[in-house]
Amino acid sequence: MEKRQAAKIRETKETQIDLTFNIDGEGDADLTTNVPFMSHMLDLFTKHGLFDMQLHAKGDIEIDDHHATEDIGIVLGSALLDALGDKQGIRRYGSAFVPMDDALAHVVIDLSNRPHFELRGDIPHRKLGTFDTELVEEFLWKFALEARMNLHVNVHYGTNAHHIIEAVFKALGRALDEATQVDPRVKGIPSTKGSLS
Repeated sequence: MEKRQAAKIRETKETQIDLTFNIDGEGDADLTTNVPFMSHMLDLFTKHGLFDMQLHAKGDIEIDDHHATEDIGIVLGSALLDALGDKQGIRRYGSAFVPMDDALAHVVIDLSNRPHFELRGDIPHRKLGTFDTELVEEFLWKFALEARMNLHVNVHYGTNAHHIIEAVFKALGRALDEATQVDPRVKGIPSTKGSLS
């Protein structure tokens, strides 16, 4: 099987991002961003999804973390879509529940080529250090849009915002790992339409 990986560069007046993403990795992350909280979450995502990712990202954080966080989601989604290729033989669907102390998150994915995003549940605090927690939704929506996936995130409960978000990113990695796995029983494209592209 060909290596399922892709490299992307995005440069604007707001951000500079250089990313390489390998679906069939070992959980290795080389992440350098000026949004430390997102670096931490993406490290968890990579480790639990058994992906490999090299990411060097710099954004205009003197304004806030919005542009960097959003653009990382855009670039990662685009890289995932390219790495998946024609999606021959993949499982397509993935689901993972992950607890993190007081928090429980559930992520469900369909690599359907029909982008949609749903987030149900609350993140109880608006700030974690300097990071605006509303940017988690912004990242996930842009990731789903560019990867052309159907992404549902359910936060069942939790009181600690860091634990909630950590559970979401771990579950995202695990659900995506399941959805991208090649299943020898799947012949061709897993769709009655014959196409996921």
